[in-house]
Amino acid sequence: MDVTEVLLPGVGIRYEFTNHEGDRVGIVAERTGDFELVVYVGGDPDEARPLVRLNGEEADAVAEILGAPRIAERFADLTKEMPGLLSGQVEVRASSPYAGRPLGLTRARTRTGASIVAIVRGENVIASPAADETLQAGDVLVVIGTREGIADVDEIIQG
Repeated sequence: MDVTEVLLPGVGIRYEFTNHEGDRVGIVAERTGDFELVVYVGGDPDEARPLVRLNGEEADAVAEILGAPRIAERFADLTKEMPGLLSGQVEVRASSPYAGRPLGLTRARTRTGASIVAIVRGENVIASPAADETLQAGDVLVVIGTREGIADVDEIIQG
């Protein structure tokens, strides 16, 4: 199945595909963290019929149900479209002062300007993790920011 990605400047990314019944389906991943699932009337991308609107938490639940590991890949793809914006991975080691503690205690975004957009935990992905999400040894944090910001997040996590 072909999935096309369309960058929507200032809005986010629209993913489109044709389902097995021939309907053109779109998912708009907004920068706000909200998502909108639409079906195009007659295949025209300017005439979409909204089916459902999800906030970040609801979208996370649906993503977990449907196979969230692809979300981290898509965040990496987004950074290719934005000059100066990179994605990186930071492992939470057992020796980290934040292993077993809530993500929010790191204050990573405030301290570095980089955002932790997902936590990869084994085969699962926690997209848009909440501040109260407890970090575990072995977690891999998906970080979006400048090269320096990502390095600074790694420094914070490693202690």
